[in-house]
Amino acid sequence: MHFLITGGAGFIGTALANRLVQMGHHVRVIDDLSAGDPSRLDPRVVFSRGDVRDVPRLWNLLQGVDCVYHLAAKVSVPESVLYPREYNEVNVGGTVALMVAARDVGVKRVILASSGAVYGEQSQQPVNEDQRPNPQSPYAVSKLASEYYVNTLGALYGIETVILRIFNAYGPGQYLSFHRPPVIPQFMKKAVEGGTLVIYGDGNQTRDFVYIDDVVDALVAAATANDVNRAIINVGSGEETSINDLAKKVAKVVGKEVEVIHNRAESGGVSRLVADLSRAQKLLGYRPKVTLMEGLRRLLELDPRFRVS
Repeated sequence: MHFLITGGAGFIGTALANRLVQMGHHVRVIDDLSAGDPSRLDPRVVFSRGDVRDVPRLWNLLQGVDCVYHLAAKVSVPESVLYPREYNEVNVGGTVALMVAARDVGVKRVILASSGAVYGEQSQQPVNEDQRPNPQSPYAVSKLASEYYVNTLGALYGIETVILRIFNAYGPGQYLSFHRPPVIPQFMKKAVEGGTLVIYGDGNQTRDFVYIDDVVDALVAAATANDVNRAIINVGSGEETSINDLAKKVAKVVGKEVEVIHNRAESGGVSRLVADLSRAQKLLGYRPKVTLMEGLRRLLELDPRFRVS
């Protein structure tokens, strides 16, 4: 098959592109490199630097493409609070531009990488796809709006669409932003350097951490699965872990005593979040294979940034 991956030089996009070419597919990538690194892409991946809102560029890249993975997005929750207009322009505007270009060229299927963040605070856990979203950041709002645009425009334009709500993905190569970076690589970096792990809130808040290889399994399955048109599907580990427990697991994997402090002045986010994977199992045959401890061990082994001194 022929694929285009938007945001394909980012953390998830790179892993997906490399897996697809290893399977024998043809893969093109577009990325503006605001958080991507094309050096990690397999040489067989055709890379183009550009903005996902550039419709004429998309027309060119979409020629002969069977399926598009739309991963291009700004992804920092704290940053989105400061810059909601930019998050709307890139995340929502980029999604609309892609759907218009896909219509013009005649693409058959578009797969959107959405986020478990759209659920927000929920009384029922694990969360399933029929629960009403409760987005609590501009980032989450932008992802939910993108879901509606993808499915609505897909129906209007005759494009098959699949939405994957990806929970807290982690693994080698994950981008470490300056302000409030993703928790696992941040904890790992501090632990191997002998630094202090800072936990926001009381640390009892829970998350669903899913290893990158499992995420890619779900993305690959979504390209050829039957009866998934307009489906919204959770992709997680199904394993609920508190941030306090995560800190202990990181220290155990690194093999060092690690100091932990709690910053209760800043919110730790929603109190609980873990994915119900029933629909993913039914529609995609998805079953996560990598436990959190195994994933942390792989991260330590495979990511050169976390070499224990």
